Amino acid sequence: MKTLLKKMMVALLALCIGQAAWADDTLNVGEVAQKEMLRMAEAGDAELQFSLGVMYEHGEGVRQDYAEAARWYRKAAEQGLVDAQYNVGVMYEQGKGVHQDYAEAVRWYRKAAEQGLADAQYNMGVMYAEGRGFHQDYAKAAQWYRKAAEQGDVDAQNNLGVLYDKGQGVRQDYAVAMRWYRKAAEQGDSTAQNNLGVMYEQGQGVRQNYAKAVQWYRKAAEQGLAEAQHHLGSMYDEGRGVRQDYAKAVQWYRKAAEQEYAGAQHNLGFMYAQGQGVRQNNAEAVRWYRKAAEQGIGEAQYNLGLMYEEGQGVSENRKVAKEWYKKACDNGLQDGCNDYRQLNNEGH
Repeated sequence: MKTLLKKMMVALLALCIGQAAWADDTLNVGEVAQKEMLRMAEAGDAELQFSLGVMYEHGEGVRQDYAEAARWYRKAAEQGLVDAQYNVGVMYEQGKGVHQDYAEAVRWYRKAAEQGLADAQYNMGVMYAEGRGFHQDYAKAAQWYRKAAEQGDVDAQNNLGVLYDKGQGVRQDYAVAMRWYRKAAEQGDSTAQNNLGVMYEQGQGVRQNYAKAVQWYRKAAEQGLAEAQHHLGSMYDEGRGVRQDYAKAVQWYRKAAEQEYAGAQHNLGFMYAQGQGVRQNNAEAVRWYRKAAEQGIGEAQYNLGLMYEEGQGVSENRKVAKEWYKKACDNGLQDGCNDYRQLNNEGH
């Protein structure tokens, strides 16, 4: 959650311009502007207090100092300036210039939210959804997300869609989830675009349509969203909504895998093991299986065990194979349990 920035006051512009161009041997207009700004802020000008907060938070014209930023934001917030109230909430949530205190963050977010600030309403939704500052309450999260979403807040629209999708705090309704995902997706939000793709792929809230799933996955994938890149790779891999193309599947799996997306790392390993879309390379398969396995993907743990048992891409080592089979078994993979017991019975 980021603090809000407003246009600086004329005095701040005078400070920046003055320091650059309006100084002579006897007078520095920038210094005069800064002193005048400080005097007016101390006298109670809430907008200038807010501007000083911004300056100290971002180190613009002054040395960066979060404590000073928080102090000036609070002065403006106590006068009811909505953006300052929001920023004080952010400072408490993140522990910037003050001790981290979720309850205090919520107190200030609420003040701004009740004045109608969409960013604060969204943050209230997040705090309720994640149980920060009070007990987790999805119903109240939905109420606050809705207020922000109805003002066009893209993150709130997506998150409200998620609550309807999962039936958290509201009655599960895929059609309503689709409606909110679409609003956010049409504003260019990559997470919502991916979520919309999932709904089309699974036929939830809409008639199943792989081509439209691909369309929305591609929009999100081209923005760099790893999950969407993985999904798009799967569509090319399986020929759903597009002509099957292993090379393109590998291309998209790789993009997601390089962002540490575990499912894509496993799938990329499989493509190397099978020689699909790439030249077969067991060592590369092992490398990608290992990355996914270390993130807890059961299928990758099992496949890595196979590579060790059979000596493909690594030196044969049944003891290590058994260790990976055990991890896969613990993740609920029955094949892992079976092969673990087999090696155990053989004395490995």
